[in-house]
Amino acid sequence: DVPVLRVTRRGPEAVHFVPAALEPGAEVLLSLDWERRFDHMQQHSGQHLITAVVEQMFGFKTTSWELGRQRSVIELDTPSMTAEQIEALERSVNEKIRERVPVMVRELAADDPEIETVRSRGLPDDHVGPVRVVDIEGIDSNMCCGTHVSNLSDLQVIKLLGTEKGKKNKTNLVFLAGNRVLKSIEQSYNTEKALTSLLKNGPGEHIEAVKRLQSSVKLLQKNNLNLLRDIAVLIARDFKSKPVQSELFVLHRKEGDSEFMNIIANEIGTEETLLFLTVGDEKEAGLFLLAGPVEAVENLGPRVAELLGGKGAGKRGRFQGKATKMSRRGEVQALLQEFISHRSPEA
Repeated sequence: DVPVLRVTRRGPEAVHFVPAALEPGAEVLLSLDWERRFDHMQQHSGQHLITAVVEQMFGFKTTSWELGRQRSVIELDTPSMTAEQIEALERSVNEKIRERVPVMVRELAADDPEIETVRSRGLPDDHVGPVRVVDIEGIDSNMCCGTHVSNLSDLQVIKLLGTEKGKKNKTNLVFLAGNRVLKSIEQSYNTEKALTSLLKNGPGEHIEAVKRLQSSVKLLQKNNLNLLRDIAVLIARDFKSKPVQSELFVLHRKEGDSEFMNIIANEIGTEETLLFLTVGDEKEAGLFLLAGPVEAVENLGPRVAELLGGKGAGKRGRFQGKATKMSRRGEVQALLQEFISHRSPEA
């Protein structure tokens, strides 16, 4: 099997791109991904229907549309749509689907005057041959070269998910058609079932339960931050209480942040002591702070960042940044120890 990577049009030809060259003139058998094709047919015909009805109902013209992998978007030439307009539009397009309106394809000569009555954004400059028109009987005639269903009943259903802000004075209308609606319902149901199991309550109470959990998490985070600050102060005071203080202070803590490290540096003071502080994963990514005498930090900071596979910056005796190789903290400590041992007594 040779997969077709993409297809594009060049004049009257459909050009297929494949990963390997094929023998010119060789006979090939084309295998169509029908599930994907039918999905595209449903979304594309759904777009034609929505475009026609929204213009008839509210005068909103379609300026572009996007067939997405999971959802599709129609760009409308209006700054906004009300919830009532969306509801009325959804009701109207689904009524058309239930009416089993035929969808037909016809071809017109390029100079046929009827082309002027067909919805179109114009023909490509390299167009040759007849003009293809897709008709939704009694609803719309649209110049189009895409694939479509033969009857609106094949769309099954259209769900308008709502609108999003588009480009200047435009509104993006998000929709699903056909099997995508069924898949979305199935996904929503599975999510609802999982949340019911996790939250131990019914679907109608999920939102309030999540809000309570969010409030609890925020409170716990605030308490945890206060505890970390207190721990930072206690660590610094313990170091300062020792009769003989080392010229190098090294500390790693998995839980912590930049503020935690800076509190320790502030409390200990960096006029004489060189501090190397780290927080985060012991072997992978984290944060680091090198603090101490200005000249020493300016000299050592970039080398520390390099050893830790990270980047940093600093001023006035502090150099801090992000690290990707926290497992090399021992090498940094050895570098700092060597630096201190070679410092002159006056330094």
